[in-house]
Amino acid sequence: MPIKTFRGLMESSTRERIRLQTNNGKTGYRLIKFQAMPKDPMTLDQENVLKIYKEKVTTLDGEVDFSDNQLLGACCVKYQADVAVSQGSADIIMEREIINQDLYITHDDVGSGNRPCNYYIELEVINLSSNEAEYTTLKDIRNRNTTS
Repeated sequence: MPIKTFRGLMESSTRERIRLQTNNGKTGYRLIKFQAMPKDPMTLDQENVLKIYKEKVTTLDGEVDFSDNQLLGACCVKYQADVAVSQGSADIIMEREIINQDLYITHDDVGSGNRPCNYYIELEVINLSSNEAEYTTLKDIRNRNTTS
């Protein structure tokens, strides 16, 4: 299966949109990798929390709630400049579901600074039949703003 990648640099307390939606909805995607790295790794203290959602969210905090059915994955990165060995990226992908709508990433540096952080995403590209595309779109619409 083909892989589509996205990468970027986000300031703290920001949100980005990954445009995936197509006119016919017959291209689906499955999140397979979500990683992060600070802009200045191992030089500045920071604690980054990045989250990836199926819909636009208004809260841009560092709290992770696994019961949120719109949350597809989370990634936490912690670096301390005065420690010889720093913790790297810890990513969790909750859902392996197929989506055909846009994704939204949020970032917050919950440490003492408001430091930027890089992200890297890999999505598996899946060709959908007309029925699968309709089902995926309707399921996404039905599940909006509800908890699992």
